[in-house]
Amino acid sequence: MVEMVTRPYASAFEKYALANKDVICMSADLTSSCEIDGFRDRHPEQFMSMGMAEQNMMSFAGGLGLAGYRPFIHTFGVFTYRRPYDQLMASIAYPRRKVRIMGFLPGVTTPGGMTHQAIEDIAIMRAMPNMSILETGDATEVESLCEAADSIDGPVYCRVLRGSVPRLFDTPIKVGEMRELSAGDDVLVVTAGITTEEALRAKAALAGAGVSIRHLHLHTLKPFDSKRLLDHLQSVKHGVITLENHVINGGIGSLVAETIAEAGIEKKLVRLGLQDTYAHGGSRPYLMRYYGLDALALVRGIEGLMNIETNIDADDLDAVRVDAVHSSAKAEAL
Repeated sequence: MVEMVTRPYASAFEKYALANKDVICMSADLTSSCEIDGFRDRHPEQFMSMGMAEQNMMSFAGGLGLAGYRPFIHTFGVFTYRRPYDQLMASIAYPRRKVRIMGFLPGVTTPGGMTHQAIEDIAIMRAMPNMSILETGDATEVESLCEAADSIDGPVYCRVLRGSVPRLFDTPIKVGEMRELSAGDDVLVVTAGITTEEALRAKAALAGAGVSIRHLHLHTLKPFDSKRLLDHLQSVKHGVITLENHVINGGIGSLVAETIAEAGIEKKLVRLGLQDTYAHGGSRPYLMRYYGLDALALVRGIEGLMNIETNIDADDLDAVRVDAVHSSAKAEAL
């Protein structure tokens, strides 16, 4: 039984900020939605509400960074780059300010539709010079995110899970590394964020079908350890499959494709994710099934990569986790 942790970011951020008085908590009018309402109430001297003015918040954060503070920006991921891109680039990335950008509701973790789903954020942040990228996949990574992000000498964008979050790992994020979750030799599976949980759902069924999986979980997307990925690629027979909560262009699939091409190795690659499309509203399990981001999509991708039939269907997979739409763990039904 997987342990579920309620609002792990809220307690982790408060603990970290209180131990580091140069940390300034900034909110773009989504304070309770980003789990920092308790911090606001208890520690107003370290809190700034910038309102629904993300462009101004980015410039203000850049100024705080220049003055020696370490601002932690909190808002939904889409509002960190779509609206304030120019200020993000000019005030934070270009001068390499130590601004920590906490982007909530990554990808299809929200039923809010295209206005709230950050599906191209990794691609945009990867293309921005000086910007690092972290992504959380479980409660332990959320709990260790603040310290990991604040260790980076420059700006960092983080994809943050909120509400009720499963605990999958025992060790914290170590920036620049990746987690090896299994060491098979048929196919390399590369996941991050919520897709790691989906890959784990398929693990037993695939093993039962005789498929040996080497599984990597990424929490550091930039900088990226291409050398270590190549070592894993050389250890499998049939190729690599990526599964990401993001469009397939510019994200993990592109990271792996670039690594393969630049090394000049011959390995087949299957990229699973949003296929040049926006997503509509719906529950996380529904959207992941509809857009081919779930455990069954991974199984079908592996079958195609290996040119086999496993006879695995949805009933053979570990149970999908269904979150309550309305819950005390979240401020709203998003």
